Amino acid sequence: MTTSPRRPRRTLLAVAALAAGTLATGCASGANAVGASARNDQTPLQRDADAITALGVPGVQARVLTADGRNLTATSGVADLNTRQPVSPDGYFRIASVTKAFTATVILQLVGEGKLHLSDPVDRWLPGVVSGNGNDGKAIKIRHLLQHTSGIHDDYPDYTSAKDFEEHRNDTHTAAELVAKAMTHHPDLKRPGKGWMYSNTGYALLGMIIERVTGHPWHEEVRTRIVQPLGLQHTFWPGSSPKLPEPHAKSYQQFKPDEPLVDVTEQVSLANNGEAGLVSTTADLDRFFQALLGGRLVPQAQMAQMKHTVRIAKQFEPLMPRARDGLGIFSHPLPCGGTYWGHEGGDSGWITATGVTPDGRRSVTVSLTGVQAKSEESVLKISQAENKLVENALCQPTA
Repeated sequence: MTTSPRRPRRTLLAVAALAAGTLATGCASGANAVGASARNDQTPLQRDADAITALGVPGVQARVLTADGRNLTATSGVADLNTRQPVSPDGYFRIASVTKAFTATVILQLVGEGKLHLSDPVDRWLPGVVSGNGNDGKAIKIRHLLQHTSGIHDDYPDYTSAKDFEEHRNDTHTAAELVAKAMTHHPDLKRPGKGWMYSNTGYALLGMIIERVTGHPWHEEVRTRIVQPLGLQHTFWPGSSPKLPEPHAKSYQQFKPDEPLVDVTEQVSLANNGEAGLVSTTADLDRFFQALLGGRLVPQAQMAQMKHTVRIAKQFEPLMPRARDGLGIFSHPLPCGGTYWGHEGGDSGWITATGVTPDGRRSVTVSLTGVQAKSEESVLKISQAENKLVENALCQPTA
């Protein structure tokens, strides 16, 4: 494996990290050339997709899977800023932190099989790996890793320029390397379980634990336990390949405000060790979340644990209002009453949001490409428009 001190930090609570200035992506004005004025199909889902591209997002694809199995789709904007090719409703994209829901599902399945316990200390499975600078693998439990209450620090470097991107776009990093780097920092929480702070490193550790317990890499367990049984034919781990299958929208990044946009579509994702790394489609993600909340993947007792939530950190609340964190999934209030479950993710311009009703009967996935991060205000508006699409899709009557 090759390493580099400079790689792009993946958003992973996507828009939250954007607001914090950890990712600078951009797009050209007028990217929503294929928008409301070019169509007569103005369903609520279509209007909400167009509202997102109206904020400067180059491309959007959204899909609702209804209780009776119907697919409702909407696309807006363009997949390529040069050719102006329209967005495909079936496009592949890197789902980034939505991968965490898959990783958590495997862990909960292993718990249900009696192969590990949520109360197991990390040190039981990875002795000596979490240590130094106040990090204690004997005090951090598997539950803490799943729920972002471990306090383990993230240290994911950024690309600093277009030149830096070109030089290091194909670098790869093992989970062990990323965890070792995190151990050079003090924890973000005073005590595990006392507070909440998003930790990608925690899920890299979960990927390592899956391999220690099963003898197989985390992504192989995802494939055999989730992807194959559900028939998710378009969900996979790309490994060290920088390419995406066709069709897919291109992703762009602007490294500095006065520099041109750079096509960053082809790159090896740094976060691909269980904290992120999967490629999928809106159709496959809808099916996965319906199966998960519908009780087809995790035993009932473990599903109840998965839905036991804690408050997220206050700085994330403007972008995720009243959200609470379970074990690999978040709960959100619905304006029409009740809650929905899901996960967000982001990777070099791709922003993904998912939502599913508690009974698993209706789900929605939306993928954004080339999200602008010119200011916290613009990020907040994009986040609000994305949240509105998800909320409306789950509150709309089936008809």
